[in-house]
Amino acid sequence: MAFYGKLKKKLKKPFHTAVIVAAGSSERMGRDKLLLPLGGVPVLVRTLRAFESSGCVDEIIVVTREDRLEEIAALRDKYVIRKMTKVVIGGDTRMGSSLAGVFAADKRATLIGIHDAARPLVTPEIIEAAYAMAEKRQAAAPVIPLKDTVKELENDALYRTPARDGLAAVQTPQVFHADLIRAALTNAVEQKLELTDDCAAVEAIGLPVAAVDGSEENIKITTPLDITLAEEILRRRGQL
Repeated sequence: MAFYGKLKKKLKKPFHTAVIVAAGSSERMGRDKLLLPLGGVPVLVRTLRAFESSGCVDEIIVVTREDRLEEIAALRDKYVIRKMTKVVIGGDTRMGSSLAGVFAADKRATLIGIHDAARPLVTPEIIEAAYAMAEKRQAAAPVIPLKDTVKELENDALYRTPARDGLAAVQTPQVFHADLIRAALTNAVEQKLELTDDCAAVEAIGLPVAAVDGSEENIKITTPLDITLAEEILRRRGQL
C-alpha cells in the first residue's frame, strides 16, 4: 500500500500558475488598451482566454491598478474565465507588479508563468513550450530573431552596432520554477533594480533563461496600429 501511495503522489499532475500583468498606464495608446475591443472582445479577455484554454495552466492571477480592480474582476463572470482565481493590485514598477502576482499564486504552484496582458495573440503551442522548458531548465521564455539592425545610441548619435546573430527579441509568457522567481523578484525589488522584464530578474541573480520559439504573431498591443495588425492576424487564423 505504501508503494502505491508513493506512486500516486509521484504521478500527480503539477500545479501551474499564470500571472497576467495588466497594471500599465497605456500612455502610448492614449487610453486603456487592455479594454479596447479586438474583434469585438476586449484585448485582456483574449489574453485570458488563451490561458484559460491551455491544458498546462491551472490558475490565472491578474495584476492591475487599484482603480481598475472591480472592472477587471467582473470579466471573470462576464466572459466565463473559470481559472481566474484572483485579481491583485500591482506595484509601482514592473518588478513590483510581477512580485505581487507571484506571491498571490497558489502554494501548490511548481511553475509560475508571467505574461504581458497586452499580448492577446499568444498561442497554446508557445504557452506549452515555455512551461515544458521551464520544467527542465528552471526558467524559459519565447524569443524571435531580430530582423532589423540594432544600434546603440549615445547623445542622439549612433555609435555601435551589436552583432545581430547574437541578439533576440524576447516575448512572454516567461516561465519559472516558483521558488526561483519569488527569490529573483524579491531581490530585484529590494535592490530597486530598473528592469523591464522578469527574465532580467533571474539573470540578475546569475542564472540563465532557456529560449523557446516565439512567434511574430505574438505581438504586444502598444499603439493603435497594433490593434489593426492584431485583427488581421485573427482574421487569417479564422478567429474573427
